[in-house]
Amino acid sequence: MARYDYRCPKCGLIFEVEHPMGEKPEILCPADGEVCEHVFEPSAIAFTGSGFYNTDQRDSSTKSASHCDSCSGGDCSHCAS
Repeated sequence: MARYDYRCPKCGLIFEVEHPMGEKPEILCPADGEVCEHVFEPSAIAFTGSGFYNTDQRDSSTKSASHCDSCSGGDCSHCAS
C-alpha cells in the first residue's frame, strides 16, 4: 500500500489516502464530498555528480577490447588482427 495526497478543488483541503499503487480510485473529500485530484509532489531524490549514467562509468582513456591500437577511428573491419 502506498500513501497519496489528494486535494479538493472546491474547498482546497489536502489529505492523505492509502491505496495500492496500481489502483486509481475516485476519492471524495471528507469535508464536502467533492471528487478530489491527486497531488503530485517532486521526488526528494536528486542524482548529481558523475557516475549515474552509462557514459560516466567508463574512463575515456580506457580502450575497448574490440579495437586494436593500429586501427584508426576504432574501425577494425579492415584490420588483420
